[in-house]
Parts: sequence; structure tokens; C-alpha cells
Amino acid sequence: MKIIIIGAGQVGSTLTEKLVTEKNDLTVIDTDRSLLGILNDKYDLRTVCGLGTHPDILASAGAADAEMLVAVSESDEVNILACQIADTLFHVPNKIARIRSREYIERSTELFGAGGLSVDKVISPEMLVTSQIAELVFHPGTSQVMEFSNGELAIVMVKACYGGFIVGNTISAVKSTELDGKINIVAIIRNGKAIRLSPGTVIEGGDEVYFITQASYIGQCVAGLERIETPYRRILIIGGGNIGAGLARKLQTMSQVKLVEGNRERAERLSEELEKTMVFEADPTDRDFLDDEGISKTDLVIAVTSSDESNIMASSLAKKLGAKKSIALVQREIFLDLIDETNIDIAVSPQQVTISALLSNIRHADVKNVYSLRSGNSEAMEIVAHGSKESSNVIGKKVKELDLPQGVSVSAIIRDGASFIIADEMTVKDGDHIIIFLTDRTRVREIERLFQPSPFF
Repeated sequence: MKIIIIGAGQVGSTLTEKLVTEKNDLTVIDTDRSLLGILNDKYDLRTVCGLGTHPDILASAGAADAEMLVAVSESDEVNILACQIADTLFHVPNKIARIRSREYIERSTELFGAGGLSVDKVISPEMLVTSQIAELVFHPGTSQVMEFSNGELAIVMVKACYGGFIVGNTISAVKSTELDGKINIVAIIRNGKAIRLSPGTVIEGGDEVYFITQASYIGQCVAGLERIETPYRRILIIGGGNIGAGLARKLQTMSQVKLVEGNRERAERLSEELEKTMVFEADPTDRDFLDDEGISKTDLVIAVTSSDESNIMASSLAKKLGAKKSIALVQREIFLDLIDETNIDIAVSPQQVTISALLSNIRHADVKNVYSLRSGNSEAMEIVAHGSKESSNVIGKKVKELDLPQGVSVSAIIRDGASFIIADEMTVKDGDHIIIFLTDRTRVREIERLFQPSPFF
């Protein structure tokens, strides 16, 4: 696929890395020559230095025959205008824009709907991150929740610890527990690497265990892998930006929520908007303030300021002073790599969440959802099978008969609204939604080719 990416920042460069490995024809536009130089040195692609809204720059990038434009610069306005110009002048068929401003997002139906601005898909990092963190709050003990089939099914990551009743046992032993038929373990990451699974694989404390289950069984499955965690009743949110305020709105009806914001004007505005949230104008690293507000009795601290350093310091200090669990928003990859060496429980990457949403709209086959896992090397995707026995490589075959590459497994099948997590003996039918888990994401193109019907379908 011929794709133009506008913006070579963190999101643009990460997206470029993933798409280059999938053999796409990429051109990246940015005004910063140094960023483009880094990409040129690492990957086989074209770069154009200039503003992505200028017609001559888009023309130089090959917009006339591009199949997709993905605008992920730091400016909402540049991203929107680039999509509009790409449509008006070059008739680019698919246009995606990353948009951060809440004002644009709240009126997206009017702005980008039929007869509106020419943006086919809007990606809002703030909304995506807010939803992801909220899912972690709704499901205590989880470190990542990836929803499929409109939330009916989920792949969940839990860090196993002794105390969970299946930890220390083999995968096959799960069949003798109350989780039989409810859980399908799809991957185990041990010491940073995916291990090959077999019925005799023992689940060890410290393993990052990925399993798929129906949403109603998540809590029961988590209890099998770690000590049972109670719901988070007392929550402290650090940072009153779009994410912090959005989380407070989602959580204030189910928990006692406090929010700390350093800017007085914004704190005052939030105190008026968030009727059930206690809002403080304070320094979240002030030990006296934290002690006064009962940090030792706080179930969960969520640090979501715009500063990685502040989020890490505030989360770490809160844990040190007695908070039971902490979540920190971390944007820079170098900090993500170091997070395991801190006392912070979960790091959430807005880049990773954004990339997942973008990939769902860029894949070649009929892909409904894509999730990039924390390590960045693994993926989960929901792909639809189309065709007949004559036109498809998968239709009419049992799951266990599919020619899947190493490191790729079928986690579940969704058929006519019903989900089946034990699917090896099922025969794939036209219209089935197949949940695929890849411990090696370089195999993505092979999976897409496998599921694409013949051109005569």
C-alpha cells in the first residue's frame, strides 16, 4: 500500500517502523530535517521536508497516486487541513487524522461527517488513553485489556504471582479448575521474551500472562493468576488535563475520586465541572499534602500530567508513602524501558494506544481491531474471514489445520454474535471474526495474505 505519513515525531516514527516491516511504500513528510534524517538512516523509504498542508509538498510526496494519508503531526489544524487538501486536490481515498483538541472531538460528527471536512477517520489519543486506563480500573489486577466483539470478548494481560490458584501449575491443569472452558492462555512473556506454549508449560510467578476470555469472566480469570484484588474505592488522579478530567468523569460515580492540578485557574474550573470529585490545587510531590489527604489509604494513584518525569516521580512517591497501586502515563520509550525497575505498577503509553488505533485502519485485509502490546513486538488482531472453499485459504478448514506461521495462534472465533475461546476443532466459515495473537509481529503480512480471498471472490 502506498501511504503518506505527515509527522515524524514519536507517533509518526513508531508508525513508520511498523509499516516499513510490512512492506508498504512509505513517504514521510516533516519540517524537521533531523527527524527525517534519522528515518532515512534506519529504513528504506522516501522523505520530503516541508509542511504537509502545502500542495507542492504533497505532490512531491506522491499524493496523486497515494492510497492513504495519515496525518499525525503535533498540530490538529495541520492534520485536518492536510486531509482536506489531499482530498480536494489529489483525491486520496483514505485520510486519517490524529486530533487532540477536545473542542474538535466533541463536535467531530458535525465537522467530519457527511458534507463536513474530508477526514475519514479521527484518532484521539486522549480519548483512547482515558478509555484504556478506565478499563484497568474497572478490572483490578489487569495490566492491559484489549476488547473485541464490542466488548464481549477480551485479551487480558496479568502479571502472575503465587497466590493465584493456577500459578505453579501447568496450562493443562487449568482444565481441572473452575476456569475450564472460560480461559484460553495465548502467550506467556518470561524475562522479556515469549516462550513456546504447550500443555505442560508451567505458569510461574513473574510471568506476563496473556489470556482471552469473555468479559464477564475477567475477574474470575485474574483471580486464578494473582492474589484477589478488591475494587478501587479511593482513587487519586494527578493531572487535570483532558485525560485526568475525563477519567474523573468516568470514575466519580463508582469511587471516591480526588484530583490534583497544579494550575490554579484550571483547578478552579474543574472543581465547578466535576461535582462528585474533590479537586485540589497542589504539588503532587508534596509529602505533607499527600499525607494530609490519606495517601496511605488510597487504593489507586493515576498520574496523567503532560510530563513523564512528573508522572513517574509522583506515582513512585505515592507508592512509597503507602498507596496500594499506581498507574503512570509515560510517553518516552526510554522511560518505558526503565519502568520495571521502579515501584510503579503499570505504565500506559499514549503512543502505543494511538498506534493500535491507526493500525486497525491501515491493515490490508478486513481487520476490525489491532492492539500493539507493551513490548511492541507482539500484536492481537481481529480479522474477518471472507470467501468460499474455492476462493479462500481458510474457509472450510479447521482452525488446527490453518497454515499459521510460527509465533501465531488463533485465540478465539466470533460467529453470529457468539464467541468461542476454545476453537481448534471449529471449521472457519465466511463472516467469522478470528482473533489472532502474534508474538512476532513481523508475521502480520503473512496473516493478511492468508486471510485475503482470491481477487475473483
